[in-house]
Amino acid sequence: MEWLTEVLSAEDYEVGRQILQRGVAAVYLVAFISAVNQFPALLGEKGLMPVPVFLEYAGRQAGPSLFHRGYTDRLLRIVAWSGAGIAALLVIGVPQAGPPWVPLVAFLAIWWLYTSIVNVGQTFYGFGWESLLLEAGFIVAFLGSGDVAPPFLVLLMVRWLVFRLEFGAGMIKMRGDRSWRDLTALYYHHETQPMPNPASRFFHLLPKPMHRLEVAGNHVTQLAVPFLLFAPQPVAGFAALVMIVTQGWLVLSGNFAWLNTLTIILAFAAVPDSFYEAVLPTLELSGSYEPTPLWFTIVVALAMLLLAYLSWPSLLNLFARRQLMNASFNRWHLGNAYGAFGSVTKVRYEVIVEGTLDDVGPGARWREYEFKGKPGDPSRMPRQFAPYHLRLDWMMWFLALGSERGWFTPFLVKLLQADPLILKLLRHDPFDGARPRYVRARIFIYRFSTRAEKRAAGLWWIREPQGFLVHPASLRAEVP
Repeated sequence: MEWLTEVLSAEDYEVGRQILQRGVAAVYLVAFISAVNQFPALLGEKGLMPVPVFLEYAGRQAGPSLFHRGYTDRLLRIVAWSGAGIAALLVIGVPQAGPPWVPLVAFLAIWWLYTSIVNVGQTFYGFGWESLLLEAGFIVAFLGSGDVAPPFLVLLMVRWLVFRLEFGAGMIKMRGDRSWRDLTALYYHHETQPMPNPASRFFHLLPKPMHRLEVAGNHVTQLAVPFLLFAPQPVAGFAALVMIVTQGWLVLSGNFAWLNTLTIILAFAAVPDSFYEAVLPTLELSGSYEPTPLWFTIVVALAMLLLAYLSWPSLLNLFARRQLMNASFNRWHLGNAYGAFGSVTKVRYEVIVEGTLDDVGPGARWREYEFKGKPGDPSRMPRQFAPYHLRLDWMMWFLALGSERGWFTPFLVKLLQADPLILKLLRHDPFDGARPRYVRARIFIYRFSTRAEKRAAGLWWIREPQGFLVHPASLRAEVP
């Protein structure tokens, strides 16, 4: 059976393995820290959408999770910090220094711990990149340690994941908003995306022919280049580099949590060591490996066959008339369908939440709550947060589009109560921990300032009021 092990080995991908293992683990580390910082306030025992209440009516339909036996904020923190600790060890390469089963167990552990969180995370964890991280972690678990050569089947399955991610996103665009087909989508996207970053305004103000070229390039990268991932080298490697560059462009122009960062990491599964040696001729990457244990080869082959079987629905979905976007077809989040921004918002609406210590009336002084990432103060430059995920800020973007799934009213109640956990998720509490008498939510249209407006007033945004989403409300029964 040694011939089977040799056929399934990929000795020219050691750098790729290191990038995959350490990079995916680093994203898990960010995800677990995000859970520690945000989960209790959003979904904890006294959160906006408490997990105990959710599990009471959802039961086992929520999917596999450690929290079915009873959720507490303390248990959440134990789970998240345990996951962060294991992920940190993988980042520095400790498990990879042992036999192949050690990184396998370590990655499956953080995959299971994060699955437990995602399956009870409800709308706050309903993002495609949550399933992407889970699937990536499960696949990378089978890459082995430094003792054995990287398994080729695992690298191939990572490429298949990248293919579904990129091609799925390309197909959802072509089937969705007409602006993708007529190449005008980026006339609006940089301005209306969920959470602009410091460079988004620069990208938005680029000439329109440049925007059209960007969209055309995006279509080539997502609809044609992914097929080349399965071509012989060096074609597959160059295809991966094209994707890495285009995903880097997206990192520069917006905050999309870890979606683009993780895609870049995964694309390195198609870049062989010979590419690095070509760039740095003095670099010696060839090394010797111990014979791969037969049991490990069998485990890898069976796991990849399972993943191929589970991804069959997502393959059919790619060519379905009604393509699903960011869908999981099983409770383990393996073999998922991906895609993003099938439609582009043409106008940016923002919900601005305000409070006052006064009675409602003409003389009331209303003060704005500032969020960490979403636009608010027109003079404030957008910040860079990705790959960290600001879940509340993202939900505020969906809220402005008319999507609210039961969390916003509890959020306003928490503001009226000056709940310290919720206030920690904000950039600025205008009342320094005191309880406001009333809160309200107003709707504005936001647009990036022109270069002339920026020079004249120093504003990043120009905004116009559009009315109220929530009129003044208080904890008292009556509002004047």
